[in-house]
Amino acid sequence: MLILQVLVYAVLIGGIYALLASGVTLIFGVLDVVNVAQGAFLVFSALLTWQIWTWTGIEPLLLIPVMGVLLGAIGWAIYRGMLVRVIPQGPGMTVLLMFGVALTIEGILNLVFGNKFKSVSPDYFTDSLKFGGLVFPMPQLLAGGMAILVLLGLYSYLRLSWAGKALRASSQNADGAALVGISAKKAAGYAFAIGAGVAGVGGVLLAIMYPIFPATHYEWIARLLGVVVLGGFGSIPGAALAALLLGTMEAFATTFIPQWAPIFFYGTILLILVFRPQGLMGVKTREDVA
Repeated sequence: MLILQVLVYAVLIGGIYALLASGVTLIFGVLDVVNVAQGAFLVFSALLTWQIWTWTGIEPLLLIPVMGVLLGAIGWAIYRGMLVRVIPQGPGMTVLLMFGVALTIEGILNLVFGNKFKSVSPDYFTDSLKFGGLVFPMPQLLAGGMAILVLLGLYSYLRLSWAGKALRASSQNADGAALVGISAKKAAGYAFAIGAGVAGVGGVLLAIMYPIFPATHYEWIARLLGVVVLGGFGSIPGAALAALLLGTMEAFATTFIPQWAPIFFYGTILLILVFRPQGLMGVKTREDVA
């Protein structure tokens, strides 16, 4: 029964990791930009959720669409105001730019919220649902279930909608997409906005699960990049598979050998990449084609 309990927890945590990493892998797939500021977007959303909850007492999950739209708008503004000017200079400059954005957000958050842990604790924070001998902590159950629903909605949108197909076409062949009237610049801005919006949604979920303070964005971007690298850059299904795998490894390590949990998390990434450098669902590119 303990093994089954750990597996349930692993699926819930893996769903959250998958949602958070999907924004990073979408941005990379369309823009070829590694958004190292995604962790800062997450923490910004989480702290703003905490502040609104503190002021109003509103149910935090009701803020999901608000934070998604707000962070999406901020992401679009960052792309149009800064990234679009730096992308022609190469990936190295875009990483430096986004790292600067992350540090700026961290500094602002320190000034506004202080360098202290904040945590959203609604009425159900200590509740749990029991079913067949299994215990489902309510914050993890709600956050994990919401993350899975949002991730499925995002994947369906990208697969079925015209805008989603345009994004995928632009990521696969920007020149070919331009021939049929798809603007690479508009697609890139749209993708960055969606990726940042996903961080807005994820920040709300993090706020009800973990204590947050400004500098925790380093920890979260490290985890998200690990998921994306393991799944294969640009592959949302790969990110989901990697998130479930890493969530399972972390859940088992935390349960049985908690002091070794970080080593199992990152050790799994290193071990798999030694034998499959392109990630679980990434595509290996020949050197003469790269």
